[in-house]
Amino acid sequence: MTEVKVLSCTNCGRTLRNTAYELRTGDRRSPHCLRCALRYRPMLKRSLVVCVVVGTMLTAINQGNFILAGDFQAAMAWKIPMTYTVPFIVASAGSLMNAKAHVVSLVKAATD
Repeated sequence: MTEVKVLSCTNCGRTLRNTAYELRTGDRRSPHCLRCALRYRPMLKRSLVVCVVVGTMLTAINQGNFILAGDFQAAMAWKIPMTYTVPFIVASAGSLMNAKAHVVSLVKAATD
């Protein structure tokens, strides 16, 4: 009889069925569920840095002339926050897609 290896999230212990996210913990990579991957502090910090840098550049390019002239329009109340939100989401999604792994390949690698 072959033994079936069950993979679980390193952080919360939830059983991983199809997809896991390999995140670096210390000097090794360990599997995490989506919920724990979304709350992974190093990824959030990197996404926040990207958000601040890219969001500031885009705001300066797109709204800079209005800001410098002191001509604040009502639409800027949602445009500027969105200018910062989009880079954060893109950076986070990119990190998650890069960390995504299929459970079958992780189990196979663990048994080799």
